[in-house]
Amino acid sequence: MALQRWTILGQSTVFENPWWKYRRDDVIFPNASRGEYHYVETRGSVMIVPRTEQGEFLLVRQYRHLNRRESIEFPAGGRKEGQGWEDAARAELLEEANMEAGTLQPLGSFNPFNGVTSEISRVYLASDLRAAEGTPDPTEEFELLVLNAMEINALIAAGELWDGMSLAAWSLYNVLGRQRGSAPTETER
Repeated sequence: MALQRWTILGQSTVFENPWWKYRRDDVIFPNASRGEYHYVETRGSVMIVPRTEQGEFLLVRQYRHLNRRESIEFPAGGRKEGQGWEDAARAELLEEANMEAGTLQPLGSFNPFNGVTSEISRVYLASDLRAAEGTPDPTEEFELLVLNAMEINALIAAGELWDGMSLAAWSLYNVLGRQRGSAPTETER
């Protein structure tokens, strides 16, 4: 059975800043009632799973204001105006982890919160890493972490790695990476 789409009567931007737009759609729902749907629209985001030659992964610890706590995450960020997906991934890897990737392999994409945002996040596996000098945004501060797969899984199990986008990226790495020949080695499991 196909589910009915909503009929859009009109769309408007309620608020806009350099990172996203707060939008409102006037709609007719499948039950024929009218209403409003409010959401956040972005240019999309990228998340990078940087894997070293030794089979370890680079993550960052940073402060997240909305939850008033530190968060362990894979490097990530929003695409800037006119920026391509791969260019955004390379820029975020440099900015957050001070690394450049010789190879970026797409792992998949996901929506981080499909009831609230139209954002699509693309995930890349970065390999052939080399150190470089990046500059974080003025509002960001990072601590670089080098972890193996067992340590990442332990952080997830302990609730210490709680960022939803990083959890999704790790899932894509573990599932789709296997199909594309980039699966974790025996020592990573």
